[in-house]
Amino acid sequence: MILTGVLPPITTPFKNDRFDPIALRHNIERWSRSGLSGLVVLGSNGEAPLLDDEESDRIIATARELTPTDLLLIAGTGRESTDGTIAATRRAAAHGVDAVLVRTPSYFKRQLTSDVLIRHYRAVADASPVPVLLYNFTAATGINLQPEAVARMADHPNIMGIKESGGDVAQVAALVDLTPDDFTVVVGAAPSFYPSLCLGAAGGIMAVACVAPEACVRLYRLACEGRHAEARALQRQITPLAALVTTGHGVPGLKAAMDAAGFVGGEPRPPLQPAGASAVGELRAALDALSRLEPA
Repeated sequence: MILTGVLPPITTPFKNDRFDPIALRHNIERWSRSGLSGLVVLGSNGEAPLLDDEESDRIIATARELTPTDLLLIAGTGRESTDGTIAATRRAAAHGVDAVLVRTPSYFKRQLTSDVLIRHYRAVADASPVPVLLYNFTAATGINLQPEAVARMADHPNIMGIKESGGDVAQVAALVDLTPDDFTVVVGAAPSFYPSLCLGAAGGIMAVACVAPEACVRLYRLACEGRHAEARALQRQITPLAALVTTGHGVPGLKAAMDAAGFVGGEPRPPLQPAGASAVGELRAALDALSRLEPA
């Protein structure tokens, strides 16, 4: 399978603190018309740590049913234990996902050396019926999957690539340089999307693509076509909104921005709380600014 382009790490819509499949259908129908390469369900923005296994499996199965076959569907299956990750990965594969996204375990940080993480990921990849995408999100986990460790895993036939969400273009460059050409590096930090593409990243799995998918797809295409001045200008336009729906206001902000953009974001699952009025005002202003600048 080939992973390129833009994929949103989609949110999980809740109604009265229960998964809302009708809202998910509405969102997927809109995303599927946006030029995206696929969807990622139950990543960080899907509030995966707040779901139990039964809920997770139902959401993955529903997303598979609703996602057109010409779009990739990737599911987050990371757990703290290797056995738990393997079990979640096998269930996701049984529901028909094309690949799995596996975050680093993080609870026992001091013991999670590069050698330990390599053994973990190799065991998962050995057992997985579908390709495995590594997931490095240091801001959330406190673990940094080092490029040298990734290079040691890149020869595994079932480890297809990595989602690097740190926003450090030097690390992106190292990942591209140290791994084979058939190993895919995608980024999760939208403010560094354009420079990462210039360094050899194949695409992005970015929260802002949930809200402004067309703008993200256009940026990807401009970079691929070598239209660098236009790409840099669009990157500057996307970055303020991207910052607000990640480091600024997190998942509650992303869901509020989705509501404002005509998707169904809804409320986050407790203990997360909905974005406040001030945050919603910031998000609406950033959306309006992007819609005025981005060509129709």
